[in-house]
Amino acid sequence: MSRFDTTPHNDPGGDVPHNQRLSALAQVSDGEFTYHGMRLAYQVHGSGSHLLVYLHGLLLDGNLNRRLALSLAERGNRVVLLDLPGHGNSDKPRHASVHRMDSYADCVVALLDHLRAQTAVVGGVSLGANVALECAVRAPRRVRGLLIEMPVLEWAVPGAALVFLPLLMGVHYAAAVFRLIGGLARRLPRTQNWALEGLRAPLLLEPEESAAVLHGLFVGPVAPTVEQRRAMTAPALVIGHHADFIHPFSDATNLVRQMPDARLLQAHSIVELRLWPDRLVKEIAAFLDDVWAGDAGLSGEPRRLGPL
Repeated sequence: MSRFDTTPHNDPGGDVPHNQRLSALAQVSDGEFTYHGMRLAYQVHGSGSHLLVYLHGLLLDGNLNRRLALSLAERGNRVVLLDLPGHGNSDKPRHASVHRMDSYADCVVALLDHLRAQTAVVGGVSLGANVALECAVRAPRRVRGLLIEMPVLEWAVPGAALVFLPLLMGVHYAAAVFRLIGGLARRLPRTQNWALEGLRAPLLLEPEESAAVLHGLFVGPVAPTVEQRRAMTAPALVIGHHADFIHPFSDATNLVRQMPDARLLQAHSIVELRLWPDRLVKEIAAFLDDVWAGDAGLSGEPRRLGPL
């Protein structure tokens, strides 16, 4: 398997049987635990020993990834969606030190302790991808593999600053406006669309809660150093796409080149995994199977860009 090979895996099982889908739906539960005085909430999809912890993006929550979690649970995985501090149903401390990237990584390790899981595949989207990478630095023996979607690294700095710095200023100095928007958002009826509910999550936060999370972006490390990435031994699948200045495709390709055991999976767009996920889910499920089978290693494979 080449690092940059985009040739799809075969899916010998074809479409997931209807009764298996119903079983995965029945195996959905909510949980919570306490870490350093904070209540942290999570959702569990599926069962078994093949554990994936998947993390949401900045100011979002686990709802954004519920369809992905269900699809992977149908294929025999246990997927846990953790709401990081300041997000979703977890507690929302209003001081920036809690929202450092390394502090978030420690919360993931605490989740594994709570679940009594020795190892897990750890992944996430955007902010969650960076937290997963930080987990591999801080607790490498606990990370069986990495599923990295839209990492935010060096090439993302101008776009991220352009978006998040004005947003931070806004929630500070126009808190009343954001509080009004949040009040209106809370009055809207809930929908059955999980991705839409996940995207609505930032509007439901109090301005002070959003400000604390955004402050955390500027405190402590944002991502592991290049040297730390080169030392990561866990197999990784990195998902990236074009035409996104906050999650530039160059960050994904550079990360694959830097990590010794990684390959690239190109998405057609930022929304493919949320709206038309079948192609990507098959690739992700095959990667997870390889990780748990011990066959995900790419050492010695050529570094070439496969057909798109």
